[in-house]
This record gives sequence, C-alpha cells and structure tokens, in this order.
Amino acid sequence: MKKPELLAPAGTMEKLECAIRYGADAVYLGGPEFGLRTMAGNFSLEEMGPALQLCHAHKVRCYLTINSYLPDSSLERLEQYLQELSRFPFDAYIVSDPGVLRMIRRISPEREIHLSTQANTINHEAALFWQDQGVTQINLAREMTLDDIRRTAASLTIPCEVFVHGALCIAYSGRCLLSSALTGRSANLGECTQPCRWKYALVEETRPGQYLPVVEEKNATFIFNSRDLCLLEYLPDLVRVGVGSFKIEGRMKGIHYLAGVLRVYRTALDTFCNSPETYQPDPAWLQELTTLSHRGYTTGFLFGDPRDVGQSYQADYQRSHLLVGSIESVTKSGDGVVLVRNRFRSGDHLELIGPNMKHTTLSALRLRPLDADDCSAPLDVVHPNMRILMPVPPGTAAGDLLRLPVTSS
Repeated sequence: MKKPELLAPAGTMEKLECAIRYGADAVYLGGPEFGLRTMAGNFSLEEMGPALQLCHAHKVRCYLTINSYLPDSSLERLEQYLQELSRFPFDAYIVSDPGVLRMIRRISPEREIHLSTQANTINHEAALFWQDQGVTQINLAREMTLDDIRRTAASLTIPCEVFVHGALCIAYSGRCLLSSALTGRSANLGECTQPCRWKYALVEETRPGQYLPVVEEKNATFIFNSRDLCLLEYLPDLVRVGVGSFKIEGRMKGIHYLAGVLRVYRTALDTFCNSPETYQPDPAWLQELTTLSHRGYTTGFLFGDPRDVGQSYQADYQRSHLLVGSIESVTKSGDGVVLVRNRFRSGDHLELIGPNMKHTTLSALRLRPLDADDCSAPLDVVHPNMRILMPVPPGTAAGDLLRLPVTSS
C-alpha cells in the first residue's frame, strides 16, 4: 500500500514555509496570471526561483496553477507567460483547459501536467481520456463517490488526486457562474467574489424596495452556502481505494488554518500507513480541526447525494481559537522572539502548537518589546506587528504558533 502524497496550498512565501514545516509532501501555488485565485497572494516571477529552491531543498514537490479557462484574446499573453515560466523547474503545471495543455506541450514538452478539478473529471472514461493525453495526475471531481473513486483509480496507471479538506462551492466542481452574473468577475478566470456566501432576501415584482426575508433559521438565509469538506475520518478508505494524492484547499487561508489542518492530516496519514492493522483515529485530531476557522463540516458527495447535510445555515465562520503570534526564534535564555498577529494581554492563557501535534499551554508573562531601548520594561498588552520577547516552554522552535482560546464566532 503506497502512502499518498499530502498536497497543500501555498498562497504566499510565508504560507509556503509553513506548509513545508508542517509536513506537506507537495505544494501548489499560483503565479501572477491565469490561475483561479487572483486575489490570493500568489508568486511573482522573481519569487518563483527562491520558492522552488526552498521546496526542492526540503524534497517537497512544487506545482504551479495555470487552470483558468481562457478566451482567444488571452492566448497570445498565455504564450508569452509560458515562455517566461519555461526556465523554472516546476514539478508540474496544474491545468484544466485543453488549449492550455496543448500550448504547454509545444513550449515546455518536458513539463509534467496535472489536471485541475475544474476539468470536471467525473467518471473513469474521462480519466482514461486525460491519461491518454499524457496527463500524469488527475484531480477527481468532488461529486464522485467512494465507489466512483475506487473504480476510476483501478482503471488508471497514474495517480488520482482527491480533495480531502476545505471550502466547497455550490457549483459543479467549482465551475460557477454566480460571480460573473452578479458582479462581472468570473470565477473561472480566478476572480470569484463568493456571492454564494452573501445573505439573500426576496423582492416581489410589483413591490420594488420591499425585501421579504427567506428565513431558514432565526438569523437569515444562506441558500448557496456550503459547509466545508472534511474527510479526515475516511482517510483509510481513500488510501485503500488507491488515491495517490490528498489535496487541501485554502490558498487564501492564513497560516493558523494551514498549520492546523496539515499537522492533523500528516499525523493521521502517517499513523495509518505505518500500521493499518492497528490504526485508531485520535479524537484530538477532529477536535483540532474544530479550533480552526470553518463553516461546519460535511463529507460532501463521498457517500452519495449530501442533500441538506451539505448546506450551512450560518454565513459566519466558526472557530474556537485565534492566532496571536508566531515564533521567529528562541534565545539562549529561553525567550521566544514573537511576531504578534493579534492583540493579547499579559496573563492570558495561550496554546503553543507545532508540527506532529505538538501542543503546550502557557501563560503570557514578562512580555517585553524587542526593539525598544529598554527591552526589560514589561508590557500589559501587545498589538499586531509588534515583535516581543516572552518566556516559552522548552522545545519551542521557530515556526511554532501561539493562539488564544476565544468564544466561538
């Protein structure tokens, strides 16, 4: 039984470093053009070289998204872009448009090509078609059931890739026209404004300006709002049916989300693959996922039509913890150099997390400004973007995160 790849989003260099530290086998990122997350941080051409060097130094594969659907008017610029990219040793491009694939074959024939979820690969015959075109990894549509995935994986000689965690669209594998229709910004060109998360009311034709509520619960209605996907409990099933890559959604999410999700899935996947006969999921893994910002969880279409269990009646994100700091380094005296992310106070009870489910509790004591003339003067409260010194537990390392338990929101 081959251990699947754990594939993580990397929206910025900071998130890329976080993904590597917290256990990704591979990362996917976007460039300045032709991806589906133009509002993410993304990587300039100047940043791509250092990003690839960092990945390959840690034996992490790096994939570039070129997965938007393009009109004829964009093809000339695409050709220029592909020429500019050709010098970079990406491990694969992620594409969806057959025309983009064809152009890549002409300009960079040696480049491996992975198929995006946007291509809507919904059955094994479609997967075989793409394999015949030379695609080397296929992201299967989120609408496929476990039995569909099993049948498709068995028919291929290349890896199948499946989303296991993250946001879902009320659309066919992300091919949504709501944003284009309502705002003129196309989701299929990377400009989605997420109208599926908006609040809606009815207006009767002869009564303009009178908004009639459509109430599903006491707050409001969110008729297009999906819960987030979470397949943690079914990782063994997905490994057994032959999935070769487990993909995490979230290039626009923060490092707390990325670190929390990765450390759970990394631990669960390693634990199962190291000893499948004795594997038992740890309740702490699912509990960790509830600490992160999410919209409630669903298994999506893995076991058939999700019906109402896939719909969320809350537009707000749920979370139980707030990221308040990241450890930049640890001094010889045992103080952490902390970049403050959100406000916290002296005496707050914090949690420190790291890779491999590292988890420690501590009190925020002796908070001192790092750059002030007198760094011994204690602070009662610290604010975002400050750099401070504070005592941290033994074993704390650069890249660990500090978070504060908060009331769910």
